[in-house]
Amino acid sequence: MAELNVQPKKKSPILWIILALIALAILFFLVRRNSETKNSAVSDTTVQDTIAKTVSDWDQVDFNSPGTSYDEVTDKGVIIRSANGYAIYGIGENILFAKDQSTIQSTADGQLKQIAASLKKRFDGANLGIYGNTDSTGTATHNKKLGAERAEAVKNWLIKNGFPENLISIHSKGESAPVATNATEKGKELNRSVEIVALSTKK
Repeated sequence: MAELNVQPKKKSPILWIILALIALAILFFLVRRNSETKNSAVSDTTVQDTIAKTVSDWDQVDFNSPGTSYDEVTDKGVIIRSANGYAIYGIGENILFAKDQSTIQSTADGQLKQIAASLKKRFDGANLGIYGNTDSTGTATHNKKLGAERAEAVKNWLIKNGFPENLISIHSKGESAPVATNATEKGKELNRSVEIVALSTKK
């Protein structure tokens, strides 16, 4: 009987190389994912800390602060209120915008320039919060959006006129903080405004 001499098949080195490459790819993916998760957590924490500090600062603003006047602001359409550490410059929606619009009218340039000059004179380097207010016409969602768009328009105007973007935040109160009744046209007009709050960095 003939003796069979069967040699075991040698495993191809190519198979081992392929397996090693797959293992390395999986390891790389896992390490990268873990790193991104850590970075994301740090970023989210930083953002949350910034928001918390900002909310705390803006929460101290009393929009019913007593009225005041500054020599450099002569336009009667600009209402100024102030308290310790901040000032509020209010300007009517009818001056800034056409009805239900968020594009600043060219006729508002004079008032905005007076406010800008006053901000640079008295609150240079201060944090600025821009608040958009509306009347109750339309839905609350629409008014919240409109208030934000109007605040954003004023922010963009300030940036174009030399104010640092990183010091300006926008806030929309929409119809939630009326200063007069929405039952009359006069009251609605008073409720439509943009307020620029200068929050002094000096404590």
